[in-house]
Amino acid sequence: MKEIPISQFRNLAVGQTENTQAATGCTVFICPDGMAAGLDIRGGGPASHETGLLDPLAAAQYIHAVVLAGGSAFGLEAASGVMAYLEEHGIGYDTGVAKVPLVVQSSLFDLTIGDRNVRPDRAMGYEAARMAMESPNYQDGNFGAGCGATVGKANGMATCMKSGIGSFAVEIDGLQIGAIAAVNALGDIYDWKTGRKIAGLLTQDRTAFRDTTEYMQQSIAVKENKFTGNTTLGIIFTNAAFDKPQLCKIAGMAQDGFARSIRPVHTSADGDSIYAVSVGRVRADLDLAGVLAADVMCEAIRKAVFSAEGAYGFPCARDFL
Repeated sequence: MKEIPISQFRNLAVGQTENTQAATGCTVFICPDGMAAGLDIRGGGPASHETGLLDPLAAAQYIHAVVLAGGSAFGLEAASGVMAYLEEHGIGYDTGVAKVPLVVQSSLFDLTIGDRNVRPDRAMGYEAARMAMESPNYQDGNFGAGCGATVGKANGMATCMKSGIGSFAVEIDGLQIGAIAAVNALGDIYDWKTGRKIAGLLTQDRTAFRDTTEYMQQSIAVKENKFTGNTTLGIIFTNAAFDKPQLCKIAGMAQDGFARSIRPVHTSADGDSIYAVSVGRVRADLDLAGVLAADVMCEAIRKAVFSAEGAYGFPCARDFL
């Protein structure tokens, strides 16, 4: 097994754009010919667009784009910009009277930093789609959906850390599988191989780590509002020929990667969601793909944390090395 760049995946174009002053952005994945896709949502507060298409009982067997963005539910407008670009270029499901691009989206909550009145919109979605198709520009770090990402927010924004978006992919005997994660969790982030905490809740003076689970155990009192800026979003992509139900299973197994790397995870204040898409025809074992999906997701989360730069007054993981 060897590591490969995500640019090595055929039939998948990735573009992103961000507003660094406002601390928000979006990342778009496009397959012009259509891709089978599944979804697994474990968080209690998702913000999403057209994800019903990915129900195994829904008629659509393929979609054309996945959007990960900031802006909470406001940011779902980005999908309309992606649709506009795809329609202009003749990409979509042919209804006989128009080609309708099938675009799904999930958004994370980044309104507590930057400018809360600026969110991913139609123009930002259009530009991210244009970049994907005309000049793919994916980067790990403070880019795209990871622009305003932060982690460790159980005690509010004053003691959290900057995170970002990260990627990792591998190939084994012709099977390619990769992951991208925009890490914006309520909880702490751990290195999945060593168990060492690498980002998350800080002490009040922001000089050392504090354990989020221990912090939460200090009181059983109901906390009325934990929405200080959460939700980790991920996507698994593979060149293996899986259908929608199988991809839903792979997305569910990839959630093990979230659980290994983020603690606590899947809380009521997170909208944790993982997509899985197939962009090839390689025959491969479903369970092997699911196991690899969890592993590459762990590594994508680690990359998201260590690629992030300190910004908006928040330190990053590299500041604590």
